[in-house]
Amino acid sequence: MPQTFQPHDMPVALLAGGLATRLRPITEKIPKALVEIAGEPFLFHQLRLLKKSGLKKVVLCVGYLGEMVREAAGDGSAFGLEVSYSFDGPKLLGTGGALRQALPLLGNSFYILYGDSYLLIDYLDVGRAFLASEKEGLMTVFKNDGQYDTSNVVFSDGTLGLYSKKKHLPEMAHIDYGLGCLHAASLFKYPEDQVFDLAQVYEELVPSRQLEGYEVFKRFYEIGSPEGMKELDILLAAS
Repeated sequence: MPQTFQPHDMPVALLAGGLATRLRPITEKIPKALVEIAGEPFLFHQLRLLKKSGLKKVVLCVGYLGEMVREAAGDGSAFGLEVSYSFDGPKLLGTGGALRQALPLLGNSFYILYGDSYLLIDYLDVGRAFLASEKEGLMTVFKNDGQYDTSNVVFSDGTLGLYSKKKHLPEMAHIDYGLGCLHAASLFKYPEDQVFDLAQVYEELVPSRQLEGYEVFKRFYEIGSPEGMKELDILLAAS
């Protein structure tokens, strides 16, 4: 990798292709990315935050009602960003499958942001930590203790020891915060057009110590639930 490659050069893969069943009936006619928060589509808040954080390029991985997302955000110029789109196609590919399909647009190294997350974090510092680690992936983690959602990470002494969405162990005090990084090579082993979850990729990187952990100390916000929507609406309306 050229030494001139910097965290601000890494594109953001924004995962916005899910059905958002927890938000129905709101999401029966619009995708979750366009749900209104503080008077405008949530995606607009996300894009402005990414621009403010020093990032330049976003690849929106879309599926369900994806054309509506493209019509709303366009090429990203209104937000000072370069925005492109990767469509799932006739079947939803899952978060991992969507990333695999988007690799031609993402290049060798990229951030991954969940489409329902609003994260007040130093994105460039996360990118620096990822590139310096020389590992295949990085996961941001937050000591959640089950407060905002189910904790799913064992993280101690700066090391990510276990990540699982299926196992619920007492020592899981941390949670996947919602921002990650990957090198494209970590996805090449998965066939194109295969349905799989990003969680599977992360889980398979842990045993070989190829998933760096980056601890965050500010809570996350999300619109994956009606309660989360209300909290974020209050936060953004006041800002």
